[in-house]
Amino acid sequence: MSFSRYATDDSVISSETVVRGLWSGDNNTLSSFFTASTNPGGEYYIDVYQTDPTITGSAVQFDLQYGHIAGSGSVPINPNVRGYSPSRVVYGQYRNLVYGTEDVNFSFDGTTTARQIYVINISRDRYKQALLPGSFNLALGSGSRTIMLTDDSNTTSLTRFIGENRIFYIISGSNGNAFTASAATTYYGIMLPDLGCVILDASGSLTPFIQSASLATGSVQNNYLKLYNSIVSGSVTSPFTLQSSEVISSRYFFTRIKNSEFNYTTNPSIIDSNGNLLYTTLINNPQTYITTVGMYNDNNELLAVAKLSKPLVKDFTKEALIRIKLDY
Repeated sequence: MSFSRYATDDSVISSETVVRGLWSGDNNTLSSFFTASTNPGGEYYIDVYQTDPTITGSAVQFDLQYGHIAGSGSVPINPNVRGYSPSRVVYGQYRNLVYGTEDVNFSFDGTTTARQIYVINISRDRYKQALLPGSFNLALGSGSRTIMLTDDSNTTSLTRFIGENRIFYIISGSNGNAFTASAATTYYGIMLPDLGCVILDASGSLTPFIQSASLATGSVQNNYLKLYNSIVSGSVTSPFTLQSSEVISSRYFFTRIKNSEFNYTTNPSIIDSNGNLLYTTLINNPQTYITTVGMYNDNNELLAVAKLSKPLVKDFTKEALIRIKLDY
């Protein structure tokens, strides 16, 4: 078997961003919301489905959580330890996730501490790499009042970080654009596309658009239901829209076949038991049909196989250039 070695300039690396709908079925929009009759998350979170959870094909799209810096809004885990409650755990969990420390509290305007937060945590199997900035559109409604939220990815040319996490501020607008100039600097929360979550200020300017909920007075207080009710109400005006993005790296190999190469087949069925060609027309006019390119390492071990869509005729009068793409 003969081999041809790739030269340095026979390959090139490229990357491209692949975008798809985030919700089940690769849909960009989500306009129906369901919760299970029994919530496994208790006071910590609630799962939200695109269809009735009892129906085949129903899947968790995202979950909702409520956090409070001092543990208010939920019943203490241990009645003897005041303030140590699920809401405090949630607040601390996301504070550590975003800031990497317990010494910094959430602040969406840079000065005021956000003592309570809502979290929209996208189910991990809904996306491969990250949420797509500019595709986040969420309407929240309470009574006759509705607000449309988006990220501010199109209002700034800066890539902002908290620690190692990319962030975009949540503003009033759509498709990454603010509705007005003043709306571009009024922040309702942050979107962390690489962590797959949106954290909203549960107080302040969002309060008029958050519905009330029937909260249990016993062992469970489901404050996240306030956000859930507001999302359901807002979806009447506009569905929850979001996409995912994935950067796929590709390496292209350009397989160059000169006119003098690979014109003779190595298939043993071409000769008889005495070593004579069975097809005499190939004596003066040899030709082959290229169907496969095998890629080997220096130890002659087969690493990859590229199949052509149809056989490629090759003889001394033809040269070929086959482009092979490897995604990873």
